Amino acid sequence: MKTIRLWVGLATLVMVAGSARADEGMWTFNHFPKELVSSRYHFDVTSSWLDHVRLSSVRFNSGGSGSFVSPRGLVMTNHHVGAECISELTAHDYIKDGFYAKRPADEIKCPDLELNMVVGIEDVTKEVKSVEKPNMSDAALNQAHKEKMSALEKACADKTGERCDVVTLYDGGVYDLYRYKKYTDVRLVFAPQFQIAFFGGDPDNFEYPRYDLDVAFFRVYDGGKEVHPENYLKWSEKGAGDQELVFVSGNPGHTDRLDTMAQLEFLRDTGYPALLDLLKKMKAGLETYAKKSPAAAREARTHLFYIDNSIKALTGYRQGLLDKKQMAKKAAEETALRKKVAASPEAKVYGGAWDAIARSQKTYAGFYRKWMTAEGRRGNPFSSDLFKIARTLVRASAERKKPSEKRLREYRDSNLASVELELFSSAPIYPGLEETELALGLRQLASAFGASDPLTRSLLDKKTPEARAHELVSGSHLADVALRKKLFADPKALAASNDPLIKFVEALDPTARALRQREEDEVEGVVKKNLSLLGKARFAAEGLATYPDATFTLRLSFGKVAGYTAGGKKLAPWTTFAGLYARAKRAHNQMPWQIPDKWEAARARLDLSTPLDFVSTTDIIGGNSGSPVINRAGELVGLIFDGNIESLPGNFYYDGAVNRALAVSSQALTSALRGVYDAAPLADEIEPKPARKRAAR
Repeated sequence: MKTIRLWVGLATLVMVAGSARADEGMWTFNHFPKELVSSRYHFDVTSSWLDHVRLSSVRFNSGGSGSFVSPRGLVMTNHHVGAECISELTAHDYIKDGFYAKRPADEIKCPDLELNMVVGIEDVTKEVKSVEKPNMSDAALNQAHKEKMSALEKACADKTGERCDVVTLYDGGVYDLYRYKKYTDVRLVFAPQFQIAFFGGDPDNFEYPRYDLDVAFFRVYDGGKEVHPENYLKWSEKGAGDQELVFVSGNPGHTDRLDTMAQLEFLRDTGYPALLDLLKKMKAGLETYAKKSPAAAREARTHLFYIDNSIKALTGYRQGLLDKKQMAKKAAEETALRKKVAASPEAKVYGGAWDAIARSQKTYAGFYRKWMTAEGRRGNPFSSDLFKIARTLVRASAERKKPSEKRLREYRDSNLASVELELFSSAPIYPGLEETELALGLRQLASAFGASDPLTRSLLDKKTPEARAHELVSGSHLADVALRKKLFADPKALAASNDPLIKFVEALDPTARALRQREEDEVEGVVKKNLSLLGKARFAAEGLATYPDATFTLRLSFGKVAGYTAGGKKLAPWTTFAGLYARAKRAHNQMPWQIPDKWEAARARLDLSTPLDFVSTTDIIGGNSGSPVINRAGELVGLIFDGNIESLPGNFYYDGAVNRALAVSSQALTSALRGVYDAAPLADEIEPKPARKRAAR
């Protein structure tokens, strides 16, 4: 009975805290809060509506989202989500000048782009937890869970031929098996000029008002033929109105809303400062390289864009953790929960969870920079493509000798096809850029490990980082795709290879693996086990009535189109074409507020009152870029491309008063295709003529 009272108490705490959460939530499709939407917005979300939206949505392996928008396999996403592919098409500078394939024969295939569509979700919590045994260490439990997850994924992939991923939700309260239809023949159809897709540049990034046409269209093929999806989003005739209910379907990357105070303090004091320091050094190095020539500037452009974006985002995240008022609120919530737990003798086992996590974070701080440098999955300084190729070859060779469930997670059988897609990419490799990025990695290594450390001395081989990087890149033959295929297929050939980058990775790998193992055993395992304990407390109280932290899996958010007040100024919910031209005029048409020539020439043909960008209260985070904005009818009314600066602390908490998701309006997209880019056939494909005639009336 005491345990029951504990859950009742926790539920009360949750209801009080949740009553002011407004439109907060990145909800899984299999547990969407239909009743909440019905009571708040008087709209009944049906299972068929959810299925239609889910099967119309796709995930980009480049880190964003998208959706099918025509019966001919046309997919829409952001320009910045597709930028990696666009920049790899070297026949012309399509990032700068834009691209439009007037005929299917003109569409260009992306070298290594993969799209995933969720076709099934299955709860496998019981199966994953079946490996748990009494008195297992944190490390052993973590490993057992991973092995079981890999085994489930392999069985699923073998049976269905689909991509299968087991996803951890609610801090281990739930494990879901996601099945994906995978598409790898993806071809570029349309992209505007970078200058209009990212109008305002870094100064306007995460700001509002905005005037961006951040869009790109791709077409999906299967077996050499256009895909004809049964589900795709039809275009809205009128777009979204003020206060209108809208939904966002996409793949938010990562949130830390359920983290303990110790974890938040680690990010604030150690994690984010280290990442920001590294990114700023990488930016400085790439900017120096970009100044060498126009070609170098083009090669470094996309890398610099992503770095600038990451710096601004991480700075915003950290500002949220430096907000004393919000941190005090987080601390009060944790203290209240700890008191509830402590009040129940049966639940005292949970009381040590916070302290165990705190100890793990202190341990982590002691080796974080070394881990981040040699192995880290976030902020690894070795961003050179050739380095990544060499590491994949070396590790794939070692891991494939093991049973799938015993391997590093990224090399499990169910993921190998995706590994090969990236490894055998025909994307261009630029030696000068490679040397610059490899030298930056070596400098970071010397900083993290120390110049006198045996690993540093061995990898530098008595040379400067720049000289060593030149030696490694100029001596490597890994730019040759045929050679990569040979080395991947033949372990003996790899073992006999004298490629300097292969040897470099082989020298680094024991240290990197040891740090990875330490992070998994002393940090990840401890955090996972103890957050799972806390998750049980939360989950027992809240059940599926709340949402799990983001995991780069498909989620559905809801909210309304609404302006907000910032700096004492009331901001309207949308901007217009007229505002775009006015903004450029105020900046004297100078970069980064310069209007592309095509837009200057088209001004007289455009209805300048057309909404361009708009904001809504929908809850999003990085990874939602390219997500469709959908109305009650399941029609597409917009395209998510950003959040406002106030939303960046949304990694940790949601503030409905100011958190806003930014989207390009459906009206702006088709108006630009017809009025600016002479792309009426493409516009007609997504917005058929009968719909336009009805809209005109």
